[in-house]
Amino acid sequence: MVDKNDNVQITVIKYHSEEYRQEQELRDRVLRKPLGMSLYDENMDAEQHDVHIGAFVNGRLAGVLILTKINAAEVKMRQVAVDEASRERHIGTELILFAEEHSRTNGFSIMLLNARKTAVGFYEKQGYEKIGEEFLEIKIPHFKMRKNL
Repeated sequence: MVDKNDNVQITVIKYHSEEYRQEQELRDRVLRKPLGMSLYDENMDAEQHDVHIGAFVNGRLAGVLILTKINAAEVKMRQVAVDEASRERHIGTELILFAEEHSRTNGFSIMLLNARKTAVGFYEKQGYEKIGEEFLEIKIPHFKMRKNL
């Protein structure tokens, strides 16, 4: 359990670092194993061009997300994963705020994402809006969402 007095540090994770290995483990545990899938079955070579952001609580990785450049104006947030024990601490919100500021600083004006249907309400609270109809991704319902930065 994460206490609100715990030290939370949000930072960019270097590709192929020890923190990146921890990121992969967290993403696999939170996003893939519940679906009977494995992150390690996927080719992740393209991730070297992405920005990986991690939230560390007292030095332990508690949440991650990835930013992928779409074009000069748009960036896509993906693979948002927060350890279950840290969810009450609002780690997801803190990651998103950091990612939005990082994206603005780097010249992006629009954040896109594909939200699991169960997470749409969370993203709406962060100012994102649904665009388009429901669709299936990795066998589960999703919505495309966006926010002007």
